[in-house]
Amino acid sequence: MSNIKGDVFGGLTAGIVALPLALAFGEASGAGPIAGLWGAIFVGFFAALFGGTGSQVSGPTGPMVVVFAGLYAALGGNPSLVFAAVILAGFMQILLGITRFGQYVKLVPYPVISGFMSGIGVIIIALQLARLFGHEPDGGGTIPAFTAVPEAVMNPNLIAVAIAALTLVIVFTWPKRLASFIPGPLAALFIGTLASVFLPGAPILGDIPTGFPSFVVPTVELDSALVVIEAAFILAVLGSIDSLLTSLVADNMTRTRHQSNRELIGQGIGNSIAGFFGAIPGAGATMRTVINIRSGGSTRISGMIHALVLLAIIVSLGPFASQIPHAVLAGILVKVGYDTLDLSYLKRAHKGPRWDLALMALVLFLTVFVDLITAVAVGVILAALGFVKTLADDQLAALLQRLPRHSSEEEVELLEQSDGKVMLFDFGGPLSFGAAADLGHHVRGQTGHGAEILILDFSRVPFLDVSAATAVETILEDAEDSKKTVFLSGMNEKVSNLINKFCNCDNTDLVKQYETRIDALKSATQLVSADHKAEPITA
Repeated sequence: MSNIKGDVFGGLTAGIVALPLALAFGEASGAGPIAGLWGAIFVGFFAALFGGTGSQVSGPTGPMVVVFAGLYAALGGNPSLVFAAVILAGFMQILLGITRFGQYVKLVPYPVISGFMSGIGVIIIALQLARLFGHEPDGGGTIPAFTAVPEAVMNPNLIAVAIAALTLVIVFTWPKRLASFIPGPLAALFIGTLASVFLPGAPILGDIPTGFPSFVVPTVELDSALVVIEAAFILAVLGSIDSLLTSLVADNMTRTRHQSNRELIGQGIGNSIAGFFGAIPGAGATMRTVINIRSGGSTRISGMIHALVLLAIIVSLGPFASQIPHAVLAGILVKVGYDTLDLSYLKRAHKGPRWDLALMALVLFLTVFVDLITAVAVGVILAALGFVKTLADDQLAALLQRLPRHSSEEEVELLEQSDGKVMLFDFGGPLSFGAAADLGHHVRGQTGHGAEILILDFSRVPFLDVSAATAVETILEDAEDSKKTVFLSGMNEKVSNLINKFCNCDNTDLVKQYETRIDALKSATQLVSADHKAEPITA
């Protein structure tokens, strides 16, 4: 309770900022602006109460609304089906928290996150383009939204265009010194609505229901079960990623450390309760969280106060909200979409590896024109394969060195004494399946006709998989065919057990095992100089 003053001010400020965004997200979702407000209230309160990030403020976010809007359109706005998916998504998030999924989100590479967030920004902007001209796009997808633009431009509602232009100017140019008192989106909401009152003609929201929302009884019909389950899974995973990324931002600002799995449980509770009352789902909201922290909020009390502020506003909001033009909310969401674009990375992407740039571009494209889960899944898989390829190339490059890295002076001297009859291969680090495919080929290519003994050193190999063990077996078989002796050195117990099981090292006189690399080198040098087989040195 030591920071109650900061939490109250932070929650109050975050609630005021959340008001226009909740209305805009609700309208964009198809469920109506009031559903956006109740989503901010339910998710914001319960995610703060049960979550694991003290300063986080939760509510409807762009990524969640994009998925929810597609679900709402696909199910024809049937509340029992639509909110069954939201409730199921909440339960899935709770399960993800219980199974400790939170620790894996940090493994998603930054180009994947950047591409997917920028793709969501493009989708948010695309869905509002027709509304800026006083038209509604046909359907909830990105392509219908783009195709609706030419018709909207050719037949604009000039009053809606003027109000949208006024809104855009306000949200993009609102002075920072005023933002601490009146946030730009809130100023745009009031000014744009007043302009519409004095200059009528633009489409407005119309009557908005007030009072506590009705309880929704979820149902799942057989023909729509797959759509509901798929949407619930996307919402759960997307909401989890979105929330935990915001938690990382909060950690950086407050120098604290969030509890990722508890945060998922809190988000799941908030979303499941929101679903039971017909409210749109949400997640940790980065902008509102940052504003809360900068205003002094640091504990879960601030997030709960933010929700209570919205609850107090909603009681008397109806008459005013009914006059809000669609164009105003569209302008506010265009700014949200713009802020969602990862412009800082896009400006610097060409300076980094081309692979990362290509990966980000692919994820962005898939996010906009396919779906979010496909984009993230493809991005993570390609990033993992790219990392394995880089690791494999590095491991294979080490094998091409005549004198391996980390060779001591004594080892260099022994190798020189052998006059090319002893070849030392240093496997630096874990042997991945990516390197295994070419491992035998590289060793074969490096081994000249004069080599009599091959030393395979595993001193820096903590573990290997079956693919790598099979590759070692291939090396031993090649050596046996060419009547070369192989010394294996530095193997720990795990590596030794796996190689012995796969390679039958104990069944041939041409394979010897040594505890250290220097022992193997000494024995090999003695063997080639005396031209007789050496006995293994025992420790």
